Amino acid sequence: MSGARWEHLPHGADIGVRGIGRSKAEAFEQAGVALTAVVTDPKTVAAENSVEISCTAPDDELLLVEWLNALIYETATRKMLFSRFEVRIDANHLVATAWGERIDLNRHEAAVEVKGATCTELKIARNANGEWRAQCIVDV
Repeated sequence: MSGARWEHLPHGADIGVRGIGRSKAEAFEQAGVALTAVVTDPKTVAAENSVEISCTAPDDELLLVEWLNALIYETATRKMLFSRFEVRIDANHLVATAWGERIDLNRHEAAVEVKGATCTELKIARNANGEWRAQCIVDV
């Protein structure tokens, strides 16, 4: 197993985000980093302030959509970007802390605005190596 990481998936007009981790929670954390990377380079976002996030869904796939949409909401309403996440998942409930900072256009070179997470290519799975993958397409 190669550890936690994220990647983008090619998609026609939108973009896919995928988080990979040793646990489902870690895969969700990395999906959060991938979401930030759609907007700007996560390495430029200081983990200065924390925001608590909680969401519930009937299954893991919809929990990922709820999680990413909660991050999109927090980004829009607080005018913040996030670079570090701590996620805890218990059955159908997610509790997380997201660390980041207010958007600074001098340092956070904005690429696009994410409008929402979708159910397109939505998948939560564990592969043969034991890695968890959490992915979906986000509307930009």
